Amino acid sequence: MIMAVALGSSVGWGCFVMPGDWLRQAGVLGVAIGFVLGLLLMVIIAVNYSHLINKFPVSGGAFVYAYAGFERNHAFFCGWFLTLAYISIVALNATAVALLVKFIFPDLIARTGLLWQIAGWDVYLGEVAIAGISLVIFAYLNIKGADISGRMQFWMCMGFLAGAIMLAVGCILHPATALSGAGPLFPPGIKPWSAVVTIVAIAPWAYLGFDNVPQAAEEFDFPLSRALGLIVTALSLSCLMYILLVFATAMATPRDIIAAQTSSAWVTGDSIALLFGKAGLIVLAFSLLMGVATGLNGFYVSTSRLLFAMGRARIIPGIFARVHPKYGTPYTGIVFTGLVCLLAPLFGRQVLSWIVDMSSFGVTFAYFYTSATVFKFTRWSGEGAKPVLKALALLGTLSAAAFFLLMVIPALPSSLPWQCGIALGIWIVLGLIFYALRSKDFTRIPKEKMDYYIFGRKMLD
Repeated sequence: MIMAVALGSSVGWGCFVMPGDWLRQAGVLGVAIGFVLGLLLMVIIAVNYSHLINKFPVSGGAFVYAYAGFERNHAFFCGWFLTLAYISIVALNATAVALLVKFIFPDLIARTGLLWQIAGWDVYLGEVAIAGISLVIFAYLNIKGADISGRMQFWMCMGFLAGAIMLAVGCILHPATALSGAGPLFPPGIKPWSAVVTIVAIAPWAYLGFDNVPQAAEEFDFPLSRALGLIVTALSLSCLMYILLVFATAMATPRDIIAAQTSSAWVTGDSIALLFGKAGLIVLAFSLLMGVATGLNGFYVSTSRLLFAMGRARIIPGIFARVHPKYGTPYTGIVFTGLVCLLAPLFGRQVLSWIVDMSSFGVTFAYFYTSATVFKFTRWSGEGAKPVLKALALLGTLSAAAFFLLMVIPALPSSLPWQCGIALGIWIVLGLIFYALRSKDFTRIPKEKMDYYIFGRKMLD
């Protein structure tokens, strides 16, 4: 079950919605190399996560690890940006549901109230309503309990994988496609290294979801010693699925359509409809729906547990530490996540790529603090030395720093667009205001008491 949480969260709607964008940015080979390099970097970081899961098997993930290594102020900083990453993914999946319905029933959406246009995309009331309904449904299911959401995650993950493999194999074997048509290897006019770097820069987002394992460690019953194997397996399968669906899309789509910046909002959907007709659309709709559902479900779990851990530590208002009197779930965090994510559908299709960038930016802080904490607590030599783990912790820290630089250095092709810069600026300002309002309270808590709030009784015995 925990494998389904990790895999279903790491890979989902992006396999179907984003291949057209990635092919324009990096080409077939550029995408493949970028995802493999991203996988290698993420496995290094995953080793550090698995080490800390065994030491701190409580909700909070990187927030807890940042506190363990660098105390409460750093924990707030890490938790604030990790919250941004998690909430962004919930919002992404909700908008993807609206995109799916709009693609299958375009006339229905077009008749349901045009609100406005943003970055060239029309925003309809119907889209906003569909995304809102999906957020409400999964909020309700998560409030009902981890057992229900966990079982759902397993079966939805199986459905997504089955559908994705069917579509990919179908595209590759279809008589109208050919291996020679899967190109170009790199986009014309773009240097190969630049294309690869563009994909590597989104690796924090593309593989985000494996860290749902530590978020769920306090509730799901699984051997913590198996955490690394579960995470690496989930990451490897995610990489395989991304490359497979991108390759299939490239084979099924004419090169001129992929290259056109003004082409369809959903290249993969158009190609599947052209090749397989109604039957292909049914399989695609089912697979995408399952992928979206696993992401919504998994990141509702992660976001609410992170907010719960921060509330329990008194770093954010204590209301987030409340659990439902009947179901025992952190319902305040679930409701808060749903309400914030209701804003995303109001900004149209273009918001998807912006949110991807913001989630990548936010999660790099979690990767950095997790790896840096392991580096701090391990030794090169002497009693209890673990030189291999310390080396991997150093590499993980440097990898996270590299991800950050890829997104913030303006001269690089992977740098964040100005729209993301504005949104991140707002989030940072809100964080500073929130810190100013809360710091007097949570900095006065004695360390021993804060340890209890964050680690729990069993960590102090």
